[in-house]
Amino acid sequence: MRYRRSFIVHVSFALLLFADASLPGSAGAAGKYLFILSGQSNMAGLNPKVSFTPAVEKAFAKENVIVVKSAKGGQPIRRWYKNWKSANGTPSKNNGDLYDTMMKLVNAAIKGQEIASVTFVWMQGERDAKTKEYSVYGESLKGLVNQIQDDLKRKDVNVVVGRLGKGQLEGKPWSKDWAALRKVQEDLCEADSRWELVDCDDLEMRKDNLHFSPQGYKGMGERFAEKAIGLVKE
Repeated sequence: MRYRRSFIVHVSFALLLFADASLPGSAGAAGKYLFILSGQSNMAGLNPKVSFTPAVEKAFAKENVIVVKSAKGGQPIRRWYKNWKSANGTPSKNNGDLYDTMMKLVNAAIKGQEIASVTFVWMQGERDAKTKEYSVYGESLKGLVNQIQDDLKRKDVNVVVGRLGKGQLEGKPWSKDWAALRKVQEDLCEADSRWELVDCDDLEMRKDNLHFSPQGYKGMGERFAEKAIGLVKE
């Protein structure tokens, strides 16, 4: 009887260790947690090392986290989405070239690594609002995420979207288009449980009411990390 009890205790302890090893951030976690940060100027201005990376490393342990950032100011979503088409069918050039740049960095960072989850953090849309391309923005962003899923061979990519700030909602020729694109971002995140929206309206901005201040970027990074961590743990 004593040996039977001992056997049960040992098996239970082994099962507990196995369960713990599967938890995010545990030493035995099955792979690393990849975070891809991309977009235009407000993503370019974000330094992940200030607030985003420390937060995800605290949540999952530094050795389990890979953060890749690839951003360029003033660029439309077509520079990432290869099958982009304008609202009026106007042809375009360079579709997807910035996506190729981003994925080159991603592939180099994950080479030889097993990946437990992928989270795509996106801060972009200013250019598309100004050029009145908001009507094709939703399908373009979904198409961009599908590209990532296809290239990384997984269908479970988490998405965090930074909503355009409120600074251009009044007094600009594109103010109505700005509001319309914000609504597209909101609808996309509401429709999919793997997508989360980050509200940037109360973050400190520069005098241009377009770009964020250093303090604003710090807060943005913290909010991106909070949403990303939540998605991974779910």
